[in-house]
Amino acid sequence: MKYQVINLRKEPINGFMPTLTTYLLDDCFDSDSNRKLPAMIVCPGGGYAYCSKREAEIIALQFTAAGYHAFVLDYAVAPDNCYPEPQKNLSDAISLVRKSAEEWRIDPDKIALIGFSAGGHLAASLATMWNKEPLKTADGGNKPNAAILSYPVISSAEGVGHMGSFDNLCGEDKELRAKMSLETQVDTDTPPCFIWHTFADEVVPVENTLRFADALNNAKVPFEMHIFPAGPHGLSVSNHITAHDQNYNVPEVQVWVELAIKWLNRTFNYGN
Repeated sequence: MKYQVINLRKEPINGFMPTLTTYLLDDCFDSDSNRKLPAMIVCPGGGYAYCSKREAEIIALQFTAAGYHAFVLDYAVAPDNCYPEPQKNLSDAISLVRKSAEEWRIDPDKIALIGFSAGGHLAASLATMWNKEPLKTADGGNKPNAAILSYPVISSAEGVGHMGSFDNLCGEDKELRAKMSLETQVDTDTPPCFIWHTFADEVVPVENTLRFADALNNAKVPFEMHIFPAGPHGLSVSNHITAHDQNYNVPEVQVWVELAIKWLNRTFNYGN
């Protein structure tokens, strides 16, 4: 495996340098093979205040084990950076992966995102706004081909939204908060999505996922959704490796990884 930390900017902004860490499967090819693999970019959660380690490398390794090249994005967060810097970091990451597809043996038409909590909001931001200002690129090279959203922050509606995430991303700008309520941004250019959540989530209510799924349905965007009855917010892989305590080790939720990989394999016509 090729492990490398790549700076996404020439210079830091407000003292922060966004990075992309590579987990490239360079030991699984014969020397004369022209085969290319799909790629997964991981967006950890953290309320746009930090990037959670529990939703970073451990997630990348789930996908490398399934035959995907993987990347972990360390993106800009508050208080020094807010919208649109995190979104631009992810846009730049997708563009870089696609531009490097030949070198890294990646299928440029099979680049997916996975995000958790506020990282789910970040992934959904690109899924819905990759071709809109200020993220739009001349060649469309920042377009994700699929997105997996794990207990995502979606809506800024009162009583539904995770206000801490929107405080960090948008400040007190009410117009921006409304814009970044992503159930309003879904359209026919949004890629297929896999979404999972728990009904018992008291930090980011399941209503976030339900509203996004409803918007996908209205736009006729294919999606798969799973709502598990039990488990707190921030489960990650939902086992003892990432558990804060026993409440975060929920065996019946652990299947989300297998379900997501099977969905992505079908979506990409890969490994079936």
